[in-house]
Amino acid sequence: MTAPIRPFAPFAAPPRIDAAYTAWNTVASFDDYAAAQRAVDRLSDDGFPVEHLDIIGSDLRLVERVTGRLTKARAAAAGAVSGAWFGLMIGLLLGLFTSGSWIGLLVAGAVIGTAWGALFGFLGHAATRGARDFASARTLVAMRYDLVARDGFLDAARSGLQLAGLLNPAA
Repeated sequence: MTAPIRPFAPFAAPPRIDAAYTAWNTVASFDDYAAAQRAVDRLSDDGFPVEHLDIIGSDLRLVERVTGRLTKARAAAAGAVSGAWFGLMIGLLLGLFTSGSWIGLLVAGAVIGTAWGALFGFLGHAATRGARDFASARTLVAMRYDLVARDGFLDAARSGLQLAGLLNPAA
């Protein structure tokens, strides 16, 4: 019998992130992830059981940074590089399971992968017919990070951050 698939496998139970729960159990709020991470690290250094904490990012924004113009030649070049790596991996696998020349298999894999990658990169970009002539990188960014305590550890976490000077006394 197989184990059931759980949607939140790393968690014993699905995390509660509803507004009421978060408001009542927020230890501190931070403007950036690094500050929230420093707070958890400090609590960990002081012996606090950090497995009772969550860092919850709120007010998510999608940021797409345009990195440059994308031409058919640049798309083909990017495809060629990806294809070369893929071809090298295939050549390596073939070298493991055959008695052929390692160098020959690696070179052949890289050459074939480069050609196919360039072709698919070129054709993939050409298929868009100019609808997206730029390259970009996307990331999700939270505007606020709340440090939330579970299982009754709110007061202990607040006290630990106050003693460490990472939480103002009025919070």
